Amino acid sequence: MANASAAVVVPVAYRNNSAAVPDWLNKGDNTWQMVSAALVGMQGMPGLVILYAGLVKKKWALNSAFMALYAFAAVMPCWVLWAHKMSFGHRLLPFMGKPGLAVSQDFLMPQALLPSTRYVDGVYETPAVQPWYPTSTMVFFQFAFAAVTVELVVGSLLGRMNIKAWMVFVPLWITFSYSVGAFSIWGGGFLFQWGVMDYSGGYVVHLASDAAGFTAAYWVGPRLKEDRQEFPPNNLLLALAGAGILWIGWTGFNGGDPFAANVDSSLAVLNTHISAATSLLVWTCWDVLFFKKPSVIGAIQGMITGLVCITPGAGLVQAWAAPVMGIASGTIPWFTMMILSKKLPLLQKVDDTLGVFHTHAVSGTLGGALTGLFAHPDLCSLFLVVPDSKGAFYGGKGGVQFLKQLVGAGFVIGWNVVTTSIILLVIRVLIPLRMSEEELKIGDDAVHGEEAYALAGQGQSEKSTQNGRIQLHVDS
Repeated sequence: MANASAAVVVPVAYRNNSAAVPDWLNKGDNTWQMVSAALVGMQGMPGLVILYAGLVKKKWALNSAFMALYAFAAVMPCWVLWAHKMSFGHRLLPFMGKPGLAVSQDFLMPQALLPSTRYVDGVYETPAVQPWYPTSTMVFFQFAFAAVTVELVVGSLLGRMNIKAWMVFVPLWITFSYSVGAFSIWGGGFLFQWGVMDYSGGYVVHLASDAAGFTAAYWVGPRLKEDRQEFPPNNLLLALAGAGILWIGWTGFNGGDPFAANVDSSLAVLNTHISAATSLLVWTCWDVLFFKKPSVIGAIQGMITGLVCITPGAGLVQAWAAPVMGIASGTIPWFTMMILSKKLPLLQKVDDTLGVFHTHAVSGTLGGALTGLFAHPDLCSLFLVVPDSKGAFYGGKGGVQFLKQLVGAGFVIGWNVVTTSIILLVIRVLIPLRMSEEELKIGDDAVHGEEAYALAGQGQSEKSTQNGRIQLHVDS
């Protein structure tokens, strides 16, 4: 009788083999996946929001933060209304899933399934990816990646893009650009089936975001001449706080992509931090060697390049490869940013505000290529559905993998250049892509009617301003 009474008072949520705790649910995997999703989400909000706010000139601090904040929020309705299924649903085209709602309990409560990831080549057959947790967990996890990707795009556009044009751009880009890359490489599309390796977003997130950002920077045009010549960060301590959230958040970014709390997840986390630390130190050494002093901004750039570079292969390469990739990512992007950008006409013409081309495009492509060399066959078998996947260093058909990685990068770059251009040219018909000259000169106060810092005598516009019902006054 005592046991029967105890069973009655135990809440349903704590019983096994119930509607709340079905027999397929692995609570450890589900917990880790939700924590990973939260860590990735924190990279975008507040991580990138305050990183951007600190790195830009004071008059653009609020606008830069808001553009990132808006992007993070705007992705969510797009994601659950159509974009999640376009990225991870049933196949519509070789590069796109069928759009559809992801809001009903009939879809969100059952065990997660990525239906197009089933692999069949006539000899081998691998079942579709089906983690041990509900679809709702997968939807939130993948939303966080999509949101961060769009926030990275705006890093190339800070200090001059019309906020109204940006508000229209975000849902269009998620629909026609991000979802294509995500489905093609992760969701079971043609690059997935061909065996292109992108463990956690070196291509889908970082290369795509900069190909789009760099293209958008071309169409929007440069900042004012005075801003390009003098653009000091207004708060490096704030930028460091954002960078720290970004770095630690990468634990979930790469650690969550096996879709389970397993041994490959642990290796991915370790490799992530080895590469980031190595890259930061190498970048700093180059700064000291060439400029005779270490740079805080340089350290942040080196950290980011190390994180981006390891991302395509975080759980596919052995731990000895992580510092090698860190050395490469602390050297090659440093060279393109500090030396090459001052010599190539295209890099001088296109105003990439925060140098996202170097930190994400160069590093993402580099990481994808090095994954094509270093990916270990045993580690590949833990994560990839394509049998016999391995890097070129392990012989056999591994050399083909390196070429596949280059082709995959080429597709991501080409698709984003074309799609981003079309989206912006359409928007330009209805809304100016650039701010007005007055807004460009004044900054936050003209664009938002607000300023980041209420310090007397330090505003760009020292006058009374009206923002809704709130009367603001900045004393001169």
